[in-house]
Amino acid sequence: MGVFHKYSGSSFIALLKAEYPELLPNYRDISLPPQVVTSTTIAALKYAEGILIAGDRRAVIEGHLVVSDDVVKVFRTDAYSALAIAGIFGPSIKMARLFQTELEHYEKMEGFSLSLEGKANKLSQMIEENFPAAIRGLQVMPIFAGYDVEKKEGRIYEYDIAGGTFVKPQKEPFSSSGSGGERAKSTLEHFYQKDMGREESLELIKKALNFAAKRDVATSKDAFVIKDVSARGVVDMA
Repeated sequence: MGVFHKYSGSSFIALLKAEYPELLPNYRDISLPPQVVTSTTIAALKYAEGILIAGDRRAVIEGHLVVSDDVVKVFRTDAYSALAIAGIFGPSIKMARLFQTELEHYEKMEGFSLSLEGKANKLSQMIEENFPAAIRGLQVMPIFAGYDVEKKEGRIYEYDIAGGTFVKPQKEPFSSSGSGGERAKSTLEHFYQKDMGREESLELIKKALNFAAKRDVATSKDAFVIKDVSARGVVDMA
């Protein structure tokens, strides 16, 4: 006898919900543990050809006790998009990996990738589903960067803890989040110039993260993961 499947669409998350709900992350019935690991400062910057998206490499507990200076908070999610995460480290990593699988599954099932807007909306839905955990203290606060191949432009997406999506307007083509996010943003506001080149933008996003690290013990100095998202695809810059 063949196996009967309840779901046959192109969403990997919907497939898990229908067939294997026990495999989905479930933080609804737990509260914040006493020594949870958090990730810290992330940022994204639009330049002439695309987007740079970056994060420092420190993880802390209780906001100030360093547990690692070798974590990764920036991920390639598909050929033309990347995700940076701030917040509670465990749920953030799981969401990033599940989002990667969701995009890959959709492309395999449909034969083409989601539009950039569709990718951003998928991530919004995932954050919304995490909201019960977020109000218990298990927040996941990502920045999503993608390159629209048809429109030939990079775009930055911000989210709130309920899944609300905000496309950064042209007048403010950068974003930051995490414990050092405000200091990073002030650096970007002060030094950003329209149509900056990639190398110049790379130095600026490093400057922003280092400025955050000067006052924020939860942000590492001179230790970053940076990815370039452009017509070239997703390229490691640091």
